[in-house]
Amino acid sequence: MKKFYAFLPFLGLFLIACEDDTPIDTPTPEPVAYTAGTANFSNYVAIGNSLTAGYSDNALFIDGQTASFPNMLASNFALVGGGNFEIPLMADNLGGMTLQGNPLVGNRLILSFLGESPSPVPVEGQGTTDVAVKLPGTYNNMGVPGSKSYELLAPGYGSVAGVGLGTANPYFARFSSSESATVIGDAAAQGATFFTVWVGANDILQYATGGGTGVDQAGNLDPSTYSRNDITDPNVFAGALDGILQAMTANEAEGAIANLPNVTDIPYFTTVPHNPIPLDEATAGFLNSMDAYGAYNAGLAQLQQLNLISEEELTQRTITFSPGEGNAVVIFDEDLTDLTGFNPALTNMRQATDKDLLVLTASSFIGTLADPNNPTSINGVAVPLGDEWVLTPDEQDLVETALDSYNQTIAGLATAYDLAFVDANSLLGELNSTGFQQADGSIVNAKFATGGGFSLDGVHPAPRGYAIVANAFIAAINTKYGSNLPGVNPLEYTGLYID
Repeated sequence: MKKFYAFLPFLGLFLIACEDDTPIDTPTPEPVAYTAGTANFSNYVAIGNSLTAGYSDNALFIDGQTASFPNMLASNFALVGGGNFEIPLMADNLGGMTLQGNPLVGNRLILSFLGESPSPVPVEGQGTTDVAVKLPGTYNNMGVPGSKSYELLAPGYGSVAGVGLGTANPYFARFSSSESATVIGDAAAQGATFFTVWVGANDILQYATGGGTGVDQAGNLDPSTYSRNDITDPNVFAGALDGILQAMTANEAEGAIANLPNVTDIPYFTTVPHNPIPLDEATAGFLNSMDAYGAYNAGLAQLQQLNLISEEELTQRTITFSPGEGNAVVIFDEDLTDLTGFNPALTNMRQATDKDLLVLTASSFIGTLADPNNPTSINGVAVPLGDEWVLTPDEQDLVETALDSYNQTIAGLATAYDLAFVDANSLLGELNSTGFQQADGSIVNAKFATGGGFSLDGVHPAPRGYAIVANAFIAAINTKYGSNLPGVNPLEYTGLYID
């Protein structure tokens, strides 16, 4: 009986719960009335490079293009009168391109699990995008992968004939209005009521990703003399950006402009450690012997005793290894004093430090054998890494100096042309340092392959990262123009394409 009485309270609760099956009315939230504020989003045009086009995983492909941050912005603009947003879509999701049937650009990367550890590899298949097949019409997304600031103003940059000669851009050649067209000419001709500009990354980035093998062209105002891996003179960049903004605001269009992130915040430079080499005792002993680096170190010591180099330089250039993990790789550094005049064997090499940035692609061969028949010919140890595989501190300083100048120009022109300003430099710095917490509690950060913020090329954001960029643009636009656009949910976009 006691058990029965104990059960009664629960029975009562059950009867109460079942007593009335009438649905409970829950108030429906009032729909949000979105407004454009003082902006007119009816005809939106996006200007930029690969970051604007939606490039990711080392390629441009349909899914990436539809997940570009301008397309995300356009979906928000559509809530307040924004029109269609036309994209010059690739022909498939492979990303590769040909020029009249001849291979020109490789396929996008996917993560392969077939080896000892997961690694990016090109997806298999034959791409169907041919540069010579022109796309008709005009396009709102004028992002052109690979373009530098001044190239957006260059006649013939979209010439199909020029692609084979190396004087034109294959991506723009697919949808340029003519063989002599400029990117900005085609963009301005659309009569945009609103535009975004994010240009200049390639004016620095290609120097950096090339390991500093280019030239800092500061002081050279003739970009026709530049190589692809050179840093653009700050005055050339400023003139190009001013020309872009003059063209886009000629009809009093409003817009938003973003500054440039520091390359040291992207996984391409933060993934490969400077000391990834494990060595057994026998190999370390051989490398330290007079048959290997012992003779090199002795030659340096002799020069120091003759006061031809300082003790500091002797320490910097001395190369030693120890058994176990954590051996620093050996690199060539052109900024070292040239000692070959004293001794031809004393080349400009040293061991890397935590101040050096090894590029992501170096991970594919560091620790492997340069000569399969020689067990001591370890790349990065007995065989030093070339300058193209490492961004040294001196090279980083050149990048930072140019970046600071470019970003000062961008901020100044944003004020001069009364545009919304997006601090992409701080945004991607935060993505690298702490990441961004999402509604489900997950963190999107810049960790290679697993952070969700960057794609497998280590340079371009993944769609989820582009969503974070889009929200930064939306926030700046709302603040500047009094709109109340909702932004996008990054979790609705992938952090890593699986296939």
